[in-house]
Amino acid sequence: MPPVGNANFAWVQHKIHHLAPHGIAGFVLLNGSMSSNTSNEGEIRKNIVEVDLVDCMIALPSQLFYNTMIPACLWFVSRDKTNNKFRDKSGEILFIDARNMGEMIDRRHRELTDEEIKKISGTYHAWRGEGGKYEDAPGFCKSTTLEEVRKHEHILTPGRYVGFPEEEDDGIPFEEKMKELTAQLKVQMEEGKKLDEEIKKNLGGIGFEV
Repeated sequence: MPPVGNANFAWVQHKIHHLAPHGIAGFVLLNGSMSSNTSNEGEIRKNIVEVDLVDCMIALPSQLFYNTMIPACLWFVSRDKTNNKFRDKSGEILFIDARNMGEMIDRRHRELTDEEIKKISGTYHAWRGEGGKYEDAPGFCKSTTLEEVRKHEHILTPGRYVGFPEEEDDGIPFEEKMKELTAQLKVQMEEGKKLDEEIKKNLGGIGFEV
């Protein structure tokens, strides 16, 4: 049973109950729905995952909504992942991390650009087999098995699965980078010594020895 005073999973279960045999539903929930284990929510989420209803999870950036600044997420559930029209996605979940997307349109509100919306929707549709080529993108999206989700105790936060974006190689050899870094560190350490002496001098001037 969903917890009293929190309608997250009452809403989820209501939507699932009314899905057509091959139906798909999407809804917006607070981020806590992806990871909370309080008041039986973790067990409900586990059961939804284990019967292979979760199709896609999308983490959204904060400040997208006018009635709250709290970040939210998108759930997509599918009654039949074989779908009868596209590829068989049984035992798979797509995770998309869009938390770093969007542009601030004023001090309190953020909007996703048309290009970002196309990127998110295009990734989901390609993964479903509706056209285009899907590929995992570190830091953005990952197609994950139920077995991997079990290892994360059925937590559905995309950041756990998509990893970190690949850094572009700047072409500078490691040895050259280390020489530059150690030179910078030497300068900083010397400046630190001078600052320590200045502090000691100032403290001594007011009668305190260090």
